Amino acid sequence: MSIRPGPFVVMVCGGPPYDDSTREGITVKYMLLINAGASAQDDDACTVEDWMAYDQAVRQAGVWVSGESLADLVTATTVRVSKDGKRSVTDGPYAETREVLGGFYVIDVPDLDVALDWAARCPGARGGGSVVVRPVADFGA
Repeated sequence: MSIRPGPFVVMVCGGPPYDDSTREGITVKYMLLINAGASAQDDDACTVEDWMAYDQAVRQAGVWVSGESLADLVTATTVRVSKDGKRSVTDGPYAETREVLGGFYVIDVPDLDVALDWAARCPGARGGGSVVVRPVADFGA
């Protein structure tokens, strides 16, 4: 499956709204989960150059922490463990969804608004795709 993103769609998922008003001067890590749409129209498709430019911009801005593109969905394996501890392994996720997780970025930015700005700039947010933005939990470790 190729990732062919197009118009901006950004979702914020998780528990209650994240309150960063007490964190002035402190950055927060956010994970941008890039979901490719199951189908994209040719005129909405982004190019490899779009991805390279976005990756370069994130790194040059100094907000990049980590990121990876995932291999094709057909390489996925799902593991489930039943209540009695038996492991079940199946090929693929086979979820009823129109989006497929294609990769991620972890960025370190001042607040959610900045994370949403980076998500909206991501080529993966176009063409039926989306970028889910979630704060990385800090357990004080």
